[in-house]
Amino acid sequence: MGSSRYLEIAEALRQSILLGEYPVGARLPSESDLAARWHVSRGTVRQAAALLASEGLIGSRQGARRVVLRQERRHSFQQLNSFAQWAQTIGCEVSSRILSRTARPATTEEASRLGIDPGGEVLCVVRLRRLDGEPVMIERTAYTEWVAPVVRALPEDCVSIMNSIAEEAGIVAHYGEHLIDAVAAGSEDARALQVRRGSPLLRQRHLTYTAAGRTIEWTDDRYRAGSVAFSVSNSAAATPLERHAGPEVGART
Repeated sequence: MGSSRYLEIAEALRQSILLGEYPVGARLPSESDLAARWHVSRGTVRQAAALLASEGLIGSRQGARRVVLRQERRHSFQQLNSFAQWAQTIGCEVSSRILSRTARPATTEEASRLGIDPGGEVLCVVRLRRLDGEPVMIERTAYTEWVAPVVRALPEDCVSIMNSIAEEAGIVAHYGEHLIDAVAAGSEDARALQVRRGSPLLRQRHLTYTAAGRTIEWTDDRYRAGSVAFSVSNSAAATPLERHAGPEVGART
């Protein structure tokens, strides 16, 4: 029971921050006040604060009253927006860096998703995405051969590939299918996202099409825990979610 107390405190403070009780810029109660409120040691309070700091919700200075840095970053699937478009709508500074661009034969899954012949050529692009300077997502995208030349010509610091290919080549994404699950961070992801190997990552895989139904990309996005929350609205009349067992566990919209 004692070992989980810091998790209970962190969750209570997290909810208070997300509900606006402690807005951005506000200071949390002192360690001694929180310890007295929860009848725990200051060390337990520090564990809770360290967890919230690792999620980017609060500042991490020990001893000082910690400051709320941000509230929940919620990404809705009601509209098909790029990562950059979404980030800008919530007031975040977004930046990107292309780590590699490689032309190679498509994997079996990529070929199936993109509707191309097995072994057909795709352009694989790996990007690191940041919000307010913080690494939050590693993105691996397989672009179909007809889209590849435009993507290959973009600068390494291109903020939004989706926006750029729309503006420069008229390639506009109209439809999207999404699969959401969780995976453990491998060595490469851990280094890029500055987390420990094996840390949980929120994974979103998605396929985008043009209005004519032509496939553009198949993407595997892996988010650092606590960096973003996905929001899906549904009703009894229209349910956009499906649950899949086994390796395809996730939500599809």
